[in-house]
Amino acid sequence: MIMPRGQPLLLPVNPVFIGFSLIVALLLNFVQTMGVWGRAVWAPDLVALVLVFWTVHQPQRVSIGVAFFFGLCMDVHQTALLGQHALSYSVLCYLAVLIHLRLLWFSVPTQALQVMPLFFAAHAIELGLRMLGGGVFPGWQMLLAPMLETVLWPVVSVMLLAPQLRAPDPDKNRPL
Repeated sequence: MIMPRGQPLLLPVNPVFIGFSLIVALLLNFVQTMGVWGRAVWAPDLVALVLVFWTVHQPQRVSIGVAFFFGLCMDVHQTALLGQHALSYSVLCYLAVLIHLRLLWFSVPTQALQVMPLFFAAHAIELGLRMLGGGVFPGWQMLLAPMLETVLWPVVSVMLLAPQLRAPDPDKNRPL
């Protein structure tokens, strides 16, 4: 793929690093729901954030099946309606695959604005399934979660792309 002007060339990503980052995000979600504030509806979903990142950057390695698996893990941990997170993560990754080629041409802050509707859609699906299952409306503060995920997009992008960045070449005669 031809890189947009001004973006550095990236080394190939290690599949072990992808799996490690997804597991760390899952564990951070577990800790976050057991933490001081409990299951706060405004807390960002870090698994969704990392899933979208890897689906955009590595759609051949992280796709809907991986999203479904991590969604089932979140459902079991939160004792939620089985399949609630799995469906929302699967739809989230499907939408990310739809826009991944276009998204890579934008800068990271613009990418955050482009993925914000995806995060809102995932939370809307979770809310809809929760309400169909007989749950109560958690309140309007749940709109903060997709906004916080959008704000965290640049941070996650920098952290997860850091191992792939090439060291600057001191040789001025080589173009790469």
